[in-house]
Amino acid sequence: MITSNTTIRKHSTKNPKISLKTRVSQSPTPSQSPRLFSNVDPTTLKHSPGSVFSASLLIAGTTVGAGILALPAVTAPSGMIASWAALTFFAGWSLATGLIIAEVSLATLCEIGGGKGISLSSTAERTIGTVGSTAVSATYLLLHYTLLVAYTVKAGSTLTTIAPSISLTVGEVAFVSVLGLLCFGTPSKTLEKINNVLVLLFIGSFLALLSTAIPGVDVERLLNESPRWEALPSALPVIALAFVYQNTVPLVVSSLEGDPGKIRKSLCIGVFIAYLMFVSWNAAILGSGGGGGGDIDCSAIVDPLAALRSSRNPLLGPLVDTFSLLAVTTSFIGFVLGLSDFFADVLKLPTGSKTLPVFALTLMPPTVLAILFPDVFYKALDFAGTYGVLVLFGLIPVAMAYGERGTVLGSMRGEEGNEGSVEFVPGWLLPLLGIVPVVVIFDQLTTSLH
Repeated sequence: MITSNTTIRKHSTKNPKISLKTRVSQSPTPSQSPRLFSNVDPTTLKHSPGSVFSASLLIAGTTVGAGILALPAVTAPSGMIASWAALTFFAGWSLATGLIIAEVSLATLCEIGGGKGISLSSTAERTIGTVGSTAVSATYLLLHYTLLVAYTVKAGSTLTTIAPSISLTVGEVAFVSVLGLLCFGTPSKTLEKINNVLVLLFIGSFLALLSTAIPGVDVERLLNESPRWEALPSALPVIALAFVYQNTVPLVVSSLEGDPGKIRKSLCIGVFIAYLMFVSWNAAILGSGGGGGGDIDCSAIVDPLAALRSSRNPLLGPLVDTFSLLAVTTSFIGFVLGLSDFFADVLKLPTGSKTLPVFALTLMPPTVLAILFPDVFYKALDFAGTYGVLVLFGLIPVAMAYGERGTVLGSMRGEEGNEGSVEFVPGWLLPLLGIVPVVVIFDQLTTSLH
């Protein structure tokens, strides 16, 4: 990830409006880097830059988590074609909103200097004011705690399947304890390497499971099946949730030293990897008859992986358990890192701080909730997708972009915006991105009232 200390180039902080615009518009010479600052190891004082490879794997690993386990069940009622269209749309939507967050995070780093803790809360306060920052903080905590609860419950149940002698509570506590110590007790560069290995193992288990399931896929049925568009809206919250990685974007921006090209490339590669995995996974499960059917009821959804686990193929059971555990593990790490940076920002600590208060605030509440509510996996995903993801990573990034660019919200605050900012997303696309969460949330609210 990133180091705990950062040296800032003088011309990057004195006048951020000129600095950022100048450095991005000019082609760097071999001795000149487009980065805005340099990450320096505080012990060795050596330059310790992040890599596009590691950042891409962090994004892909965070994205392809527990959401992929739920996708076949919630998209089965609408069919493969409709679900593919929705996955394609939300892949583009999530990439665009992630780029917006990167844009605002980059401008924030130019203003406050690298090495400081930044999060969606601090960027929101800077662009849309205290009210916006408070809304972000509340939604951010709600989403992250909800998902960490879901991941903990899923990991605990998977561990009890692997080792039936242990209880669900023991499995949950063991999962959180091991990964908590890993995240908070391991140096950043070492944790980065471990996360890379876990993501690669996850992809490997995914490919192995996919190759085992593919022989049973009825391709003709998939291609000839009529899409049931009327059943699609109820699956959209979980689909939106499946593409969540935006909480790690401020971390990626800091890790890549504010280099716009590397940031853009990392987001595109990470999201594209996740998209390919989602589409192929959905096709394999739905084509082999997995998933549910009819209207989606979170209290009665059947886990499609359970059908694979009970298959006569002796390889499928261990593969399913390995895949499930790695899926929640890679997402858990990404969300823990994002939430710990959020608390570091709130407590005015440097980015990457691993103190006891940060540790306790990040892990204890979701662990307690997971123990108290052991059957909330699908309900938590649906709730988080509707009221967490679509607000925090949909509406708020668009509002921050308007505030940063000096339009609408920025004018209300009496500011002209940052003319030197890098604009990753064209202005005409912002209102379209903002309409999506409004439509989905409205549909879910009206559906729940009937």
